[in-house]
Amino acid sequence: MAFSQLIDRAIAAPGPSLRAFGQLLDPCSDAELEARAARARALTMKHFGRAMRLFAPLYLSNECINNCKYCGFSRDNPILRVTLDVEQVIAEERHLAAEGFRNILLVAGEHPKFVAGDYLELCIRRLRDDVGIPAISLELGPMETADYRPLVAAGAEGLVVYQETYHRPTYAELHTAGPKRDFDWRLDCAERAHAAGFRRIGIGALFGLHDWRFEARALAAHLEHILRVCWRSHLTVALPRLRPAAGEFQPREWLSDRDFVQLICAMRLTFPQVGLVLSTREPAALRDAILPLGFTMMSAGSHTEPGGYTGQGRGDLHLTVRGRRQEVELPDRAHALATSQFEIADHRSPGEISAVLRDRHGLEPVWKDWDVGL
Repeated sequence: MAFSQLIDRAIAAPGPSLRAFGQLLDPCSDAELEARAARARALTMKHFGRAMRLFAPLYLSNECINNCKYCGFSRDNPILRVTLDVEQVIAEERHLAAEGFRNILLVAGEHPKFVAGDYLELCIRRLRDDVGIPAISLELGPMETADYRPLVAAGAEGLVVYQETYHRPTYAELHTAGPKRDFDWRLDCAERAHAAGFRRIGIGALFGLHDWRFEARALAAHLEHILRVCWRSHLTVALPRLRPAAGEFQPREWLSDRDFVQLICAMRLTFPQVGLVLSTREPAALRDAILPLGFTMMSAGSHTEPGGYTGQGRGDLHLTVRGRRQEVELPDRAHALATSQFEIADHRSPGEISAVLRDRHGLEPVWKDWDVGL
């Protein structure tokens, strides 16, 4: 039976753990939610201690051949596009390293002309050897196992791939062009990454595209499966909520703050040893309130456009309109920056986030937790 069929079956006829997870998503009283939050905090402390792993996304390119209605990088959006050269990538990373980061997520739209194997390998090797970054993860278009192996050999330790929505009709409606249209190819990516030797694998759903309880159950079914088959890798789950972006796509099903808390608790109570990732998509006050509930890893001081940390995202600017490149003449090119993937909500610096972790929550910001070769 194909993996995608296993997921469909698990959603339709869940086993004991997934049934329990589903029950934790049912409406509950404030008192019950408080009790679950307390248990979630206790479980997080038991399995992960006071450590909070900090990372930063580093965007290489906003070029993309996919048309995804909700994404700022969607190929039909008339946006300013840039791909950083390797020296610009190194400059971005030196800026992040000066702020303390030793855990970097390289992000790019899916475009084989601009973001291909040799370019990625060189970026990874230079970040590892010249800047001394031990923890490099990738969030790129899905690849074959054979294409991942050189990236692992170059020094990439992690791969992140979000299914976006697990609801097949919604997926087909939102992904109208490009290789991302293939639901099953994307769904199987975690297993190909595991076979390639990635040390860490991250999955997630983008909440706001379909009913949040369906997405949560499907995500849990996906996680339960890869916990069995990807046993050599450390697994993390992200629960991002849709944010404003170019194209002005509006959420179809909103996950409220209260339901978001309930979902976090359900994940932690059902999967006590799985890492949970908190992004700067969420506003500062909410992040401060929810981070002790189950999160083990969070981003800080993020930019979601190429060159955003150092202002280098200018270079060869052009618009893409209906899939075609069009050079653009701007009155003041020096102030035109590449378009971001989405708007972040927490604009605090890494130092401010670190202080909140230590002073308000008694947590330890972890900038680096391993070295290459260990």
